[in-house]
Amino acid sequence: MPKKVDHQERRTLIADALMRVAADQGLEAVSLRHVAAEAGVSAGMVQHYFRTKDEMMAFALAVVRERSQIRVTEAMAGLGADPSPRLLLRTMIAALLPLDERTRDDGRVALAFLAYTAVRPAAAPSLREDTVRLTGFIASVLPPPNADAAAAGLLALMEGLGVYLLGGQYTAEQALAALDAHLDLLFG
Repeated sequence: MPKKVDHQERRTLIADALMRVAADQGLEAVSLRHVAAEAGVSAGMVQHYFRTKDEMMAFALAVVRERSQIRVTEAMAGLGADPSPRLLLRTMIAALLPLDERTRDDGRVALAFLAYTAVRPAAAPSLREDTVRLTGFIASVLPPPNADAAAAGLLALMEGLGVYLLGGQYTAEQALAALDAHLDLLFG
């Protein structure tokens, strides 16, 4: 009897390997061969699941997106039924920031994907959609009259803090203090 193969599990194994290669060596080091070696599978198996590097990248980005969503959902679950808008935003943004080792690899990969889309515009639509949704949510929670502009600024702050955290310029405490100071300005 032929062995049952869990295709989603294999795709995730390969995407996790891609993310480790990207986090350790940068996206320029990502190739079918490098990813196969990291995953402990043949290059042919990688090609069976992902015909191109772009397909691999899109799937790995989906994995990062899913992990981020899980972190945000878990963090928000602890807030109770009716958290203040400020606490809601702080909790969500803190869950998205690369504040510890567990989240740094995802942060490095997400940053690498952002850079990747700068030179591969065809890969950008999913990130653009995520940005529009996130900015819209943040704007819906912020006080008027300039909620849209403030949401864009808060998202830019989050991304900048993420870059500084990944680069080692800020500690987690410094990043959270900057976030708190900005939220204080927005909420008065």
